[in-house]
Amino acid sequence: MVLKSLSIDNFKNIRHARLEFSPKVNGLLGNNGMGKSNLLDAIFSLSFGRSFCGVQDKMLLTRGEPFTLVRGAYERRGLDEDLTLGLTEGRRKSLKRKGKEYQKLSDHIGSFPLVLVSPADVDLVRESAEERRRWMDMVISQSDTRYLDALIRYGRGLEQRNRLLKDGVVDHSLFDAVESMMEPAADYIFNARKQWVERLMPIFSRHYALISGEQEEPGLRYVSRLEEASLGQLMDEARRHDEIVKHTSVGPHRDDIELTLNGMEMRRTGSQGQCKTFVIALRLAQYEFLREATGMKPLLLLDDIFDKLDADRVTRIVQLVDEAGFGQIFITDTNRSHLDEIMGRTGGDYRLWEVENGEFKPLHHEED
Repeated sequence: MVLKSLSIDNFKNIRHARLEFSPKVNGLLGNNGMGKSNLLDAIFSLSFGRSFCGVQDKMLLTRGEPFTLVRGAYERRGLDEDLTLGLTEGRRKSLKRKGKEYQKLSDHIGSFPLVLVSPADVDLVRESAEERRRWMDMVISQSDTRYLDALIRYGRGLEQRNRLLKDGVVDHSLFDAVESMMEPAADYIFNARKQWVERLMPIFSRHYALISGEQEEPGLRYVSRLEEASLGQLMDEARRHDEIVKHTSVGPHRDDIELTLNGMEMRRTGSQGQCKTFVIALRLAQYEFLREATGMKPLLLLDDIFDKLDADRVTRIVQLVDEAGFGQIFITDTNRSHLDEIMGRTGGDYRLWEVENGEFKPLHHEED
């Protein structure tokens, strides 16, 4: 899959932009806050219908402007495709494919696979289990529509059960009805996550070794109480506790992935460089998984990934990016030497822009 061109009006600090892309590597050079990441966010939003920053839709509008519009022209499975994301202040967001609007955003997820590597990825290591669950759900949903449906059904049931708990309902037949609806969805989520982590682990381990160059043993382990018992049994055991705390304390919405290095928790013992290497390896493993699962090469967005990495690790990442397994790449940096090294490996098939205050100026590989 290739994004051939992008048209942007009033997206964050980008008032107007029209860009034609290389099918291989596209570099964005500029200081922080100039709009490099905003361009990547526009591309991300076309694939997922939302910002990767997690901000409200209204925050995507350029200040003082009543609407934002992002259009992308793609080549997907040998056919031309186009996506349009529109947002007008006070109205519902619109995502269209070939001019036809999606009625459910969930129908779009996974159709245009994409992997983003950004400085915020360190939250996968440092922050709560919610971050890691969100990551699992985003990746698996791109390759399995049944998984996304199970998430939606489980979420609805969870909302109903929590409402019963908050309202102080004591009729167990009502809880049984809701929980019986949740259990098949929970089983599917649990099994899909477990299989995914097992499938990802050897891919991730290989990428970590290639980037770090160290004889370290990274680890991923899916942690879920559904290993012990069914959802119905767990909820029955926790019923009294849940009635006291007024929320559901067991289920796949409480699962986690344990991240380790040499048997120790990453968030407690990993250095800054190790943590960054860990999450970059996770994202590249995610890319390989999606490539195999969808039969397409996802877009790869690398946002300021070289910061706080030593020269050896930077060189190894550059070598990895040059591998034939990756498709179209978009990369941002404040350091031109990194981009020049990557561009130099492409055999001339690249495009490079200087970004300043939301404007994009094409650059040549070597300037006079």
